[in-house]
Amino acid sequence: WLSSGGGCDSTVSVGDVMLRLVVICVLVCLCVQHVSPYKRREDKTKCPKVKVIRNFDLQEMMGHWYVVQYYASSEEDLAYKCMRAVFSLSPQSTEVSLNFTYSYTDDPDRDLLEGNITWVIPDPAHPAHWVHAEESYEGIYNTYVLDSNYSSWSLLLHCAEKSKSPRYLSSFIMSRTSRLTPNVISFLRDKLPRYDIDLEYMFPMLQTGCNPPEQLLHYAPPRKKNPNKRRHPLKHPHH
Repeated sequence: WLSSGGGCDSTVSVGDVMLRLVVICVLVCLCVQHVSPYKRREDKTKCPKVKVIRNFDLQEMMGHWYVVQYYASSEEDLAYKCMRAVFSLSPQSTEVSLNFTYSYTDDPDRDLLEGNITWVIPDPAHPAHWVHAEESYEGIYNTYVLDSNYSSWSLLLHCAEKSKSPRYLSSFIMSRTSRLTPNVISFLRDKLPRYDIDLEYMFPMLQTGCNPPEQLLHYAPPRKKNPNKRRHPLKHPHH
């Protein structure tokens, strides 16, 4: 360990090693900064990957719900109010049906319209994932139950895919009553940005001043209103 001059050259060796480690660390940091802007971008034509709910009880989620917050990727303001949903399960537990009612926010007559949609459950082991079942529908329409406590709130994500078109996302925060507490709404909203939901456009759904179900109309564009603004709230705008 001693040099012929009586000095200890181990200090030089340790210093040299430390210098090399510092240089390597600097180079690694520079490489990471250089590479990160070029990491693979998310494919915005495909639905986001959704983590499957474990031990989800689909039957418990069926029944009546109020839609208390609503998001759609094509809408910068909320066109609907008084949206309410009724979910039912087929006897074989292979299909989920939704009947829902809603009004338009700018309709002075508060006409109550009706819509419906049916999904199949592609994998019985994952009952929180449904796929739209109409043969005439172009593309793939996925619906995911992101979370639910069954008795008071549920969170749904809808995603439509169509060839050569951006994906279409929508989301419902639903309640068994016409209101949810702010802390529950915040808890559910916080789950959405990971799925590319812009919370700025996640709007509260008005559930007051609604006509009773006895005044229900089947979905049809009223003649007195602008047909360009009238679209079934679960139909995406792909052409």
